[in-house]
Amino acid sequence: MKWSSVLLLAAIVVSVRAITFRLPVGVKKCIRDEVHQNVLVVGNYRLSDSPMQKTDIKVFDTKNHVLYSREDAQGSGKFAFTTDNYDMFEVCFESKITGAGRGTGLDREITLDLKHGVEAKDYAKLAQVEKLKPLEVELRRLEDLSESIVRNFAYMRSREAEMRDTNESTSRRVLYLTMFSMGCLVCLALWQVLYLRRYFKAKKLIE
Repeated sequence: MKWSSVLLLAAIVVSVRAITFRLPVGVKKCIRDEVHQNVLVVGNYRLSDSPMQKTDIKVFDTKNHVLYSREDAQGSGKFAFTTDNYDMFEVCFESKITGAGRGTGLDREITLDLKHGVEAKDYAKLAQVEKLKPLEVELRRLEDLSESIVRNFAYMRSREAEMRDTNESTSRRVLYLTMFSMGCLVCLALWQVLYLRRYFKAKKLIE
């Protein structure tokens, strides 16, 4: 039961997203994703062969900071970056026809594989650099995984606190607005009573 819980948490924390789509000529398609602070993001892409067609790739965040850019990408490639803050990023593919092939060209098939956090790290390379044994590599991976779990739970708690504060603030504002509205209605009713009383007195309909 304990290990099944660990595996479930690992499945939640480890983020792997692979997608395959077709990109028509003259069309720009973007894929948006969100990442937490200090998280490694690795993307692998593969483009099908398409003569007389060029595809530009650009990765940027919400502040339009370019994280990766490649013009006329062919075959396969890879990009990687580490986030400074919690943010959204977009991976955009734009297909264009070259001058010689204007008016022709088929849809290009693109495969994009995005990896976040622990899954994005190359532990085989880490083992070679630091000369780690297989057991030490697995322990390092479990340590990184546990840190990711703690960070995710901390983020979820902070989001829950923000939502609770927002709900409480909204409830207070609704209460104040309701009290203000009721006060206005009471004042309006009193004004109507006084106005009608003066009117009827002026017409000598009441004493």
